[in-house]
This record gives sequence, C-alpha cells and structure tokens, in this order.
Amino acid sequence: MATTDTAEPAAKAPSAGYRVWVLFMLFIVYAFNFLDRQIISILAIPIQQELDLSDRQLGLLGGIAFAFLYSTLGVPIAWLADRTNRTWIVTISLTVWSGFTALCGFAQNFWQLFASRVGVGVGEAGGVAPSYSLIADYFPPQSRARALAIYSLGIPIGSAFGVVAGAQIAGGNVGENLDWRAAFIIVGIAGVVIAPIFKLTLREPKRGGLDVKPQTQAAKLQPEPGEAASARAPAEAVDEKKPGLLDVFAVLSKKPSFWFLVFGASCSSMMGYGVFFWIPSFFARSFELDIITTGWLFGGVLFVGGSLGIILGGVLGDLMGKGSKKMYALVPAIAFFLTFPMYIAGTMATTPLMAALLFVIPTGLGLAWLGPTLSAFQHLAPANMRSMASAVFLLINNLLGIGVGVYVLGELSTLLTPMFGAEALRYSIMIGAGLYLIAGMLFLIASRTIDNDWER
Repeated sequence: MATTDTAEPAAKAPSAGYRVWVLFMLFIVYAFNFLDRQIISILAIPIQQELDLSDRQLGLLGGIAFAFLYSTLGVPIAWLADRTNRTWIVTISLTVWSGFTALCGFAQNFWQLFASRVGVGVGEAGGVAPSYSLIADYFPPQSRARALAIYSLGIPIGSAFGVVAGAQIAGGNVGENLDWRAAFIIVGIAGVVIAPIFKLTLREPKRGGLDVKPQTQAAKLQPEPGEAASARAPAEAVDEKKPGLLDVFAVLSKKPSFWFLVFGASCSSMMGYGVFFWIPSFFARSFELDIITTGWLFGGVLFVGGSLGIILGGVLGDLMGKGSKKMYALVPAIAFFLTFPMYIAGTMATTPLMAALLFVIPTGLGLAWLGPTLSAFQHLAPANMRSMASAVFLLINNLLGIGVGVYVLGELSTLLTPMFGAEALRYSIMIGAGLYLIAGMLFLIASRTIDNDWER
C-alpha cells in the first residue's frame, strides 16, 4: 500500500529536440503578438500627422481599442482551451490578429483604425493563456520558469522588431513608395503565413502529464482485490475534470498570493505598456529625432534591456525558487524597486543616446518579473485550471496595463501640454514611474503567503 509521503513520477517528457522546437514556435507566435501590438507605437508619429490625431486619441488606439476585447475574451477562450485542442486555438488566433493588423493599413480615419485595432485585440485574446498551458505541459516544474522566460522573450524581441521594421518601412528605407500603411500590411501577411506552419508541427500534449502526482491519490483509485477495474476512475480522471469559471474562482479566492501577484504585475504593466507605446514619441518630441533614428534607438533599448531582464528573472526564479517559493515574488519585487529611479534618470537625460542607455536598465528590470511570476501562476492553480487561471491574470493585467496605462500617460501628456509644451510627455512618464513602487510592495506582500498557496 502506498504511503502518504511518497509520490509517483510524472510522465516521460518529450524529446529535448522537440521541446526546443515547440518553445521556438510558441516564441515566434508570441513575437508576432507583440510585433503587431507594438508597431503602432513607432507608426504613431506619421499616423498622427496624416490623420490629425491628438495624444488622447493615440492613447485610445494603443490602449482600450486593443485591450478591452483582448482582455475580456481571454477568459472564455481560456475556458475553451482547458477543454479542447490548444494548438488549434493559437493557430486561429494568430490568423485573425494578423489579418486585422493588415487591415489597419487601409484605415482612412480614426474610427476605421480604432475598429481594426479592436480586431487585433480579438485575435490576440486566444494566443497567450493557451500557450502558457502548453509550456507547462511540455516542460517539467523545475525548468518552467526558464521556459516561460524564453517564451516571454517574444515581448522585447517582437516589440523591438516591430519598432525597427515599422520605422524602416515608414521612413522610406525599404522603398520610396512604402509608408505606415505598408508596414501594417507587410507584418500582417507575415503572421498569416506562419499560422499553418505552427499547426502542422505542434502536437497537443497531455494535460498535467509532467507534474508529480501524489502516489496515495493513484493508490486510492486502484481497484481493491475482487473489485472490477472499471469500478474506479483512473488516476488521470482527477486531472481531466473540466472546471467552470466559478470553480476556478473558488480555488483562487483561497490563495491571496495569486491576487497580490496579479495586481502587482498589473501596476507594472500600466507603466510598462505605457512606456513602450509613448517612448518613441518622447524621443521624437524631446530630442527632435526622425522616425528611423528613433526606431533604432528604442528598438535597441527593447531588445537589449528586455531580453537580458527576462532571462535574468527566469534563471533567478528557477535557481532561488528551489530553496524557497518566496523568491518567485521577492526577485521581481527587488527589480521593481530598482526600476523606479532608473526611469526617472532616463527621462531627465539631456541627450538621446544617454536616455537610451539609461532606459536599457529599467526596461530589463521592469520585465524581470515575467519568468518567475508566470511560473508561479502555473503552480498556484491545479493543472486542469491553468489556462483559466492565466486568463484571469491576463484579464486584469491587460485591462489595467494596456487599457488604462497607455491611455493615462497620453491623457497626462495632454493635460500637461499647456504647462510644458513638447516636454509634457517627459513629465507624464516620470509620474507614471511611481507605479513600480506600488508593484514592488504588492509582490513583497505576496511573498508572505506564496509557499502556503503553492500546489504540491
């Protein structure tokens, strides 16, 4: 008879080569996710000039137009992902958001562009939560933070490529007859081409197959001597139960660390998404740079700072988390506290090169939370609730981060313009940086209960 303190091993992991391919394809899709999302930040400069838009309208295009349905549809799509084939969901999502990205290039006014951005948000709603769940089922617990960190490199790399490519196309370096409209169309078509390759090469893994399961649970489900084998459900039946939204909330409501992490990450994202959207305009206005120079400078900040920060956060999360689960919250908390003064220093820089170099540091620190925190989310919910738990996080994080953060920085800039003129955006960013202090405090609080809330 099994004892209560032993555990049965998880299922055999897929081959290392195939897992590398899976992670690479998920990374590529995520990079397109942020490429299509971020390209509007650099194209905002020629879009604003051609369509005569205010900072308030740009904030709406970069914020709520994308975020509202992107966030709210993520929950029902994640519910579907916990019940159906996740690779199909990601494939369809990539096709839809790429198609709407291409449509952005045909917009003739604010409302047409707004509607196309809404469509991009609808498509991207189905990309992230199922991908988190797929990674959790392809990588064992001890390497999930690093796998999720590598996946999350799609954020800085996709964003950087979107900024640089958009600037090159719109600035005339690719072709004299190409403009901001062509940039949207080209990257949109590229995403549509990637979609069938993704579906044809990725298999749907067993849910929770790599998690270590208590042996007592398996033993209880074995038939007693003389009892029919069919009289009891197999061990997998526990994992195959399909919970509803209320079931997920019932579990998560008992885990305070989940909610402190969610709202801490959301405070970080309000500033993070806001800065990603507005810094190209900050470079153009405060330093009077052309779109191509701005694209290279900010693209370099995103690529170098973001990549290093995400990798560092994932490695530290896995290494330090072996000793204490608290480190999954403490590592990001420390990074957030260091991020605040560095953003102040960057916005106060007197030259564009100095500003870019200083922005590399807070860009990395501000993204270091992704690996350890996303890994923690996968362990704060049972295997059959992971997509839904991720969707709850994404709902709150993206509504506040994208929907509120991008708009608020634009609104602040509009309100400060009568006082500071072209420098209004500089002071808007400085005020918003205070959100990192709040994020750090919330993660500190989460560290006190995360070990008790962890799913063993």
